Amino acid sequence: MSRVGKQPVVLPSGVQVTIEEMKIEVKGPKGVLSRELHPLVKVSQEDDKLVVTPADGSLKARGLWGLFRSLVANMVDGVSKGFTKVLEINGVGYRAEAAGDTLKLTLGFSHPVEFKLPEGISASVEKNTVITLSGIDKELLGQTAATIRAFRPPEPYKGKGIKYADEVIRRKVGKAGVK
Repeated sequence: MSRVGKQPVVLPSGVQVTIEEMKIEVKGPKGVLSRELHPLVKVSQEDDKLVVTPADGSLKARGLWGLFRSLVANMVDGVSKGFTKVLEINGVGYRAEAAGDTLKLTLGFSHPVEFKLPEGISASVEKNTVITLSGIDKELLGQTAATIRAFRPPEPYKGKGIKYADEVIRRKVGKAGVK
């Protein structure tokens, strides 16, 4: 039995769910999200709760049970509250600026890196070094943050690069003769 899958997803007020054969659509104050369902997982609505159940007792169905419950819960949270991800830029001369749906990053390369934000993701930059990404799709938000981080991942000697705000960089000692 899946411990995650057994728990029902509570629908907050203002969130509406439409369940078709193999598709679920969640509407809320922040927007609309939809997802294709796997044939081995069934979603049903009971009062103000969504219940996810496996279609049969196979190992694959039980494996997907908790996954789809988490995906549905993230959809409900996204359309009601939204998600944010914070990135920090460390390094001399490294900075970012947001202009509409484009993020312009100066990361020590010979050219500035211009990153076009995907549909549904917005960015704001504070103090030229803190990027706050926000959106309703948790999966797309995490992928966007990972793509931005991959332009200049933090290095272990001086910690220069782009890192998540809650990430801890394990520092290495440099050469023994240099102080």
